[in-house]
Amino acid sequence: MTRRVIALAGGATFKDIVRTMETQLISALPVIDSGSHVIGVVSEADVLRKEEFRDSDQLRGPRSRPPGALVKARAVTAEDLMTAPAVTVHPKAPVARAARLMARRRVKRLPVVDDEGVLQGIVSRADLLRVFLRSDPDIAEEVRREIVGGRFPEGLGSVRVEVHEGVVTLTGRVPDTSLVPLAERLVRSVEGVVDVRCVLTGPRHRMTGESEKAGAAAHRPGP
Repeated sequence: MTRRVIALAGGATFKDIVRTMETQLISALPVIDSGSHVIGVVSEADVLRKEEFRDSDQLRGPRSRPPGALVKARAVTAEDLMTAPAVTVHPKAPVARAARLMARRRVKRLPVVDDEGVLQGIVSRADLLRVFLRSDPDIAEEVRREIVGGRFPEGLGSVRVEVHEGVVTLTGRVPDTSLVPLAERLVRSVEGVVDVRCVLTGPRHRMTGESEKAGAAAHRPGP
């Protein structure tokens, strides 16, 4: 996240909002109260409501328009104009969760707030894209340390990890094939991973006793 955040007070005027967006090249701004708690977000779409309803007849309330749109069109302060409650994310949330929130709620920026709702930073789409610049050796090291060697009680044995352009390939044998889907899911959760290719197999079964005799007889040349 970006820790230096430009935010608006609830009483910021419409002109102040537009001026800040224009000079700072920011498409959305969090709105905070006196305790720095995030109470909403003003986006370019919110600001454009006033232009959309510039005609005075429409501002008197066309029935085809949602009531909230008319409120925003008449707004003169950030508190009147903002969308609330704000879509926010916790500082410890995984990058994947932030990406899902942005996609599902169709927002470009997420305020980052602590347990009390106090603004800590902001995450943009550009911030999320930076995780894919992570180096292959760095990704491989985390997969080996945190997943192959750390997330399973008995480890994953002879599993080998290779990473090329963010694509992780797992090869080798695992003590239990039921671990394969879990291993793949955990690797996908590592920041910077583009894709996962699993070429994992179960343990070799050694023949003993009658099985060995039967196998030997089956391979014994005939008379």
